[in-house]
Amino acid sequence: MWLSCHIALSQEKPNIILIMADDLGYETLSVNGGSSYSTPNLDQLALGGMRFDQCYATPLCTPSRVQIMTGKYNNRNYIGFGLLDPSEKTFGHYLQDAGYENLVVGKWQLLGNSVQQKLAGNRAGTTPEKAGFDDYCLWQINTLGSRYKDPTLSSKEGGVETHTGKYGPDIFVEKIFTFIEKNKNDPFFIYYPMVLAHDPFVPTPSNPEFLNFDAKSGTNDPKYFGEMVAYMDHIVGKLVQKVDDMGIRENTLILFVGDNGTDRDVASRFKGSLVQGKKGYTTNAGTHVPLIANWPRKIAAGMVNKNLIDFTDFLPTLLQVANVKEKKSMALDGVSFYPQLLGDNSDIREWVFCHYDPNWGKFKPQSYVQNKKWKLYDNGDFFNLEQDKLEKNPIDISSVTREIDAIVDKFKNVLNTYNK
Repeated sequence: MWLSCHIALSQEKPNIILIMADDLGYETLSVNGGSSYSTPNLDQLALGGMRFDQCYATPLCTPSRVQIMTGKYNNRNYIGFGLLDPSEKTFGHYLQDAGYENLVVGKWQLLGNSVQQKLAGNRAGTTPEKAGFDDYCLWQINTLGSRYKDPTLSSKEGGVETHTGKYGPDIFVEKIFTFIEKNKNDPFFIYYPMVLAHDPFVPTPSNPEFLNFDAKSGTNDPKYFGEMVAYMDHIVGKLVQKVDDMGIRENTLILFVGDNGTDRDVASRFKGSLVQGKKGYTTNAGTHVPLIANWPRKIAAGMVNKNLIDFTDFLPTLLQVANVKEKKSMALDGVSFYPQLLGDNSDIREWVFCHYDPNWGKFKPQSYVQNKKWKLYDNGDFFNLEQDKLEKNPIDISSVTREIDAIVDKFKNVLNTYNK
């Protein structure tokens, strides 16, 4: 009697699984119109729920990860590449406080190595325990090594280990399965920032080459990108099947998103054209990412959402899913898209803002604001995205119509607000 009552009460809060692929632009999924890769499981997840046409990340991994975890734009809390400010509260903290058991597996890269910490003024980032996670199995907390074959991973129970002959993404999935089995009767949150499909581009276990492949060979060949995307899709299928097998599918929201655009060495067929990946750059090919939401009996099948979404929106959405009231003291920048999952489009964002200063590589600092058609940079460059996706031809703002001038003024106000 107590057990059944306990289960009923605990499951009033739905489970949440947030999967974030690494270096995966919008054009890569066949359900979005891509034709270079096979993604049947992600396609099925989208067709059984909602896919988003207008989700935007920052152009590079750490800024996106800090933004999605904290619900704040990078001008407010980004301290350096590879670092998450330890003073920040994350979705892990908020869900932990709400009674969730939290797991993170995959890519961490938020504590920072010595170079990254020095660039940030000798500041260190955060470990998973201090970021609100009860358990973890991660690549690159404070130790380098392979993320694919023969991976060097850190886990709460085992510390740092090199798993000879094994494949990192398979180990992450095994950890998730164990976690789900242990916590199936209580609300849980799984954050899975994947290592796939980031370079190095190397064989996967689906390739006969994998058996004799030397993980220390330095191989990095884009010819393997397609099979890495396929293996990523395979893993998503296994996770969905596990949730189904455990009988908790209808009480579990699954979100899938990319963290930024595709690698610059990869070109993909998309709706009859070739799209060159532009990770690191602020054009659409560097920021436009896939987003899928699936929740049986909550989200209607076959939905296509054309509203603007950015990475600050995820944290307030997860709060609302978990029935946690957002407070002003949280100081979040995002707009919850939870109502949109249920068909309510009464509160949608009119623009997406990005503060981009990665402190890494040769990327120049930029801020911009955009909607589906127009984009304004803080240096005054203004583009029609429908006619100029590659942003080659800035529009002379002094010559635009009154209607477009009103959009420019609105965008300028946004830039002034966030660039103070």
